[in-house]
This record gives sequence, structure tokens and C-alpha cells, in this order.
Amino acid sequence: MANITNLDVSTSAADEQDLQNQDYMKINANLNKGTKGDTMFLWYKKGTIPITRLQLTYSNAMTEGLTAAGYTRIDKNLNPVPEGDAIYLWYFRGSGEYDTPIVEITFSTNYDEVARMFAAGWEELACDLNRNDPGSPPIHMLVKRVPQTYICDVTATDSFSLDHTLFQEGYIRLDEDTNRGARGKSVFLWYRQTIDPSIALTDLQVSLTDSERQQYQQQGYDFVNVNLNGGTGSAYKVYLWYNKQPGGKPITGILLLLQKDAAPAYKKAGVTVIEKDLNAGNKGTPEYICFNQ
Repeated sequence: MANITNLDVSTSAADEQDLQNQDYMKINANLNKGTKGDTMFLWYKKGTIPITRLQLTYSNAMTEGLTAAGYTRIDKNLNPVPEGDAIYLWYFRGSGEYDTPIVEITFSTNYDEVARMFAAGWEELACDLNRNDPGSPPIHMLVKRVPQTYICDVTATDSFSLDHTLFQEGYIRLDEDTNRGARGKSVFLWYRQTIDPSIALTDLQVSLTDSERQQYQQQGYDFVNVNLNGGTGSAYKVYLWYNKQPGGKPITGILLLLQKDAAPAYKKAGVTVIEKDLNAGNKGTPEYICFNQ
């Protein structure tokens, strides 16, 4: 399959004609579905210098590391409604150890469909393209890579100071705050990919209490030393734990789930949902980590 090398967005018939004249192809999914905004489509070209990483941003603070790391922003707000967050798509063409070409992109508002695709090895971006647009359905963006990738590293940040470094080191940010709605620190999960399943992570866990932390430590897990509930005033300290067991089943994807009705669809598709709320003990949005093997 040919690699995707260029991306752009249309918001009018004139835009569409211009992109067609430049040999772009349209992904026939309205990025403003269910909203009051204009019809909007993502367009792509295929060629030889591939796009290998995509990120979505919904705040100015999220953009600085991307700019410094050489990402390109498509300067069209994907959520141009007064109530919603301004969402921008960024892309990067890389050729490093952790860069794998993207060959297909799609969108869906159907949880069952998205969960099945995630379970089949597609990579799902965490940010909803209709973020904070009340009454509009969550729009999920998914990408397919060739060859298949696996998660080999995870980390987390509770400030934006390390963003530039992590992007340069090949990490992909899960573009949703684990403290959403909790008024705590801005905490994000990150991961790196490999095409070698022998070095992939094989299990993830979440701890909320000292006894759980001791349990996972005794079982040989390592942890990400950032409290995913940091700054919220909660009594719970939430940590992500990971393991690489020889011969274990490699993890192909990691994701944050925010919508309450999403978890059953992912579990039905065979995805592991860690049913421990990352916003335990505060008034933030319930959030859960899930992963696929």
C-alpha cells in the first residue's frame, strides 16, 4: 500500500476543486458531522516520503512542542463552532527508529465500528474532533500503518516542558488530558511504537492505592512516575504500570476512553479496558485506559 505523504482540509466547494486540481483524494467523512459548522473534509496524497505521526491539539499550550519538533499544522480549525474547542491537525514526516508510514486514515462516530477497528490493529487518536461541542457526537480519527506496529515504551508528563524532547525522541502523545474537568495539572500519556513484537510491552495496569502499587511492584512491573491525578486534590495517586514478559502477547495500541458508553463496545471487541478511573476522588470526567493485543 502506498504511503500518505500530504494532507489538507477543505471547507468549501472552491477548496475541493483546488485540491482535486492538485491530485489530492478526499476522505468522504464530514469532520463537522452533527454540528452547526460547515461541511469539512480531509484530503490526502500518496507518494514516497511518508507521514509517520499525527497529533491533534485543542489548546495553545499543546502546540509549542510540536512547532519546535518540526511538525506541520493544517491551519483550519476542525471544530469551528462557538461552544467547542479549536481543534487542529498536525503531521510529521519521519524516518527514525520509531517512525512507521501511515497508509490509510478514516473517521467514525460509531463506537462499535471504532472499537472493532482498534481491536484489528488500527491506531486511534484520543482527541474528539467535536471536543466540548455539546450535543454533537464524538468523531474518532483512526490511522492504519504498514507494517503493524506495537507499543514499546510509555511515559507521562504533567507539564508541557518536555514536549519538544519527547516528540524528537519519537513519542506520540495521547491528546487528551487525564485530568479533564478536574482542574488539576495538564497530564498526558505518551507512547512509542516498534515493528518488532519481541520488544513490545505485554501488559498494562493502573494503581490507585499504596497496596496496589506494592502488588504490581512485587509482580515485576515498572511504573511511570507521574501521578495521572496530579494537582486535583484527590486522595488517590494514580500511576500507570507496564511489563514486558518474554513470550507475552504484544500490545498493539493504547487509548483513553472518556465516554461512559464507549467501554462496553471496546470490551465486546476484545480490547482490555482497565476499569479504574484516572479521575478517582475528584469531580473530573471519568477516564479509563484501554489497550489491545
